[in-house]
Amino acid sequence: NNEKSVPQLLIRDLTFEKKSLAKLMFSPDQENHPSKAPVKYGELIVLGYNGSLPNGDRGRRKSRFALFKRPKANGVKPSTVHIACTPQAAKAISNKDQHSISYTLSRAQTVVVEYTHDSNTDMFQIGRSTESPIDFVVTDTVPGSQSNSDTQSVQSTISRFACRIICERNPPFTARIYAAGFDSSKNIFLGEKAAKWKTSDGQMDGLTTNGVLVMHPRNGFTEDSKPGVWREISVCGNVFSLRETRSAQQRGKMVENETNQLQDGSLIDLCGATLLWRTAEGLSRTPTVKHLEALRQEINAARPQCPVGFNTLAFPSMKRKDVVDEKQPWVYLNCGHVHGYHNWGNKEERDGKDRECPMCRSVGPYVPLWLGCEAGFYVDAGPPTHAFSPCGHVCSEKTTAYWSQIPLPHGTHTFHAACPFCAHQLAGEQGYIRLIFQGPLD
Repeated sequence: NNEKSVPQLLIRDLTFEKKSLAKLMFSPDQENHPSKAPVKYGELIVLGYNGSLPNGDRGRRKSRFALFKRPKANGVKPSTVHIACTPQAAKAISNKDQHSISYTLSRAQTVVVEYTHDSNTDMFQIGRSTESPIDFVVTDTVPGSQSNSDTQSVQSTISRFACRIICERNPPFTARIYAAGFDSSKNIFLGEKAAKWKTSDGQMDGLTTNGVLVMHPRNGFTEDSKPGVWREISVCGNVFSLRETRSAQQRGKMVENETNQLQDGSLIDLCGATLLWRTAEGLSRTPTVKHLEALRQEINAARPQCPVGFNTLAFPSMKRKDVVDEKQPWVYLNCGHVHGYHNWGNKEERDGKDRECPMCRSVGPYVPLWLGCEAGFYVDAGPPTHAFSPCGHVCSEKTTAYWSQIPLPHGTHTFHAACPFCAHQLAGEQGYIRLIFQGPLD
């Protein structure tokens, strides 16, 4: 009963200044000099990082990577096919100054496909290697890891030269993804064990060891988005159903009516890290960090209170996103009641993990709330009314609903939904909860 007498405040009841927020929706470079800015094809954002890598973004290692039109085209396209009878002959054919893909069929036969310069496209390469052909260095994501030292001990499953993205230099700047990247000697080498085959038109194609998986959402990346189907992309950019396990020798069935063209919201899985592709146009409709900051200040201005200690709660600034602040809101994940940190209801026999909510007596995990700061993961610009369970990352209702439906690849043959901000596997019936804040008593 005491619950009814206390004023309850849902964040959606707050009035948001629509006009001022609309201004914040667009990044400053869009307003000031729309013509001078270089053409941006899109951005790749690594799932599991809330705005930056734990030890900070440095050089080619960062949580998000923007693909801009290059001063000079560096794309390549297939040209001559050579059939060599010995690996030595194959080596001789693969000229260091020319890109090529070598398919070893047996000890006696290798097919080398030479690639020639394409002045209409730009190529970007992604992988674990720090060698110069890699534009974006990606390491394995450890769920909830706070520092890079947590990630070093893990044996990586991400390929050194995992994939490449080819963007058209002319509108509509179509981006396509291909498995495998060219190494320092401009070669892609598919050994005897790799799955490879001759296509109906006499060309060669193949898959990489752990594969490159792609999922295009249905209805784009909007508040109406629904998960699509995971597919595997071949070295030549053809689309296949998934293999039985990640590195099985037998390829899946070719999916004729689908392409390797990336859409806003496409997910790319490299077996150890998952990337979200956002187009430049899609990003222009996405909330900016300024917008999220305005929403944070709006919640704090409403002075939500702890129903036990009656102290005012406040979300810490976006920069302090790892250290629990004394005013930090905490939530009971079973019911959604938001409190300040307190020791009430801490039953020792429950291992200290589950707590009893003083408002409604439901028992469950009790965790601090953190704002989701990576704006690229938001499907809309709605207020932060919901939190993922069990990690406590807060964002809009539509964003939690979307990510909780996405089966993300995990290991070599399982899938599970995870929080995009920290990569923790979601728990509970829905994977997220609506937050119930208490308003000030005065």
